[in-house]
Amino acid sequence: MEPRPDIETLRAVAHEAADAARAATLRHFRRPMAVESKRADFDPVTIADREAEAAMRAVLSRRRPEDAVLGEEEAATKGTSGLTWVLDPIDGTRGFVSGTPTWGVLVGLRDADAMLLGLIDQPWTGERFEGGGGVARMVRAGAETPLRASGTERLEDATILTTFPEVGTAAEGAAFRRVAERCRLVRYGLDCYAYALLAAGHVDLVVEAGLQPYDIAAPIAVVEAAGGIVTSWSGGPALDGGTAVAAATPALHRAALELLRG
Repeated sequence: MEPRPDIETLRAVAHEAADAARAATLRHFRRPMAVESKRADFDPVTIADREAEAAMRAVLSRRRPEDAVLGEEEAATKGTSGLTWVLDPIDGTRGFVSGTPTWGVLVGLRDADAMLLGLIDQPWTGERFEGGGGVARMVRAGAETPLRASGTERLEDATILTTFPEVGTAAEGAAFRRVAERCRLVRYGLDCYAYALLAAGHVDLVVEAGLQPYDIAAPIAVVEAAGGIVTSWSGGPALDGGTAVAAATPALHRAALELLRG
């Protein structure tokens, strides 16, 4: 395995990739475009998804050809460095095609065990949420704001988010509702932006199911850097997708897990 580069070099590459995807997505957002579906139940994909991932992969091919890449729209590529870039060019394509500014570009970097860096970029609002390597911040228009998860410990005081009201399977939906019924406020439909809001301290819980690795990798890095916790519903790692519960505090996380487990 090759020596790992310093974290600032890797951070610069992550930002360059996100910049490339930002430009690609903004060329198409809120403009007429063809929308295809990957499945019969409407899983949309657009030219913006494909161009954004291609733009990020071009950056990585030039700057970090020795690293592996896992993305949503193109086949995974192997590397020799022990590092893997995990990319979602548009997390929330349903929101993208609806014109809502709640989708995001996700850039994550992991090794075999954990996330090293993550970016949640919202090109339309110009917000970039970053976590990892001792950094937890949101940058917009050159102004930097530290990220810090809230101190909420009780479900009764919590705001909880998920993307789809159905959540996943019928059993997963029922488990989510056990938690949501105890929370102060429930909101839906924000995709990766929900994790950004948790890291910023505006919401307290995000509970999801049916995730792919590229959906959750970057959000894990951002939430954990801000002091939050992200695991699967069983309490194990969420890096490989499936279920995820992100919480602002250990107490809130324990309370949510107890109800999710039934």
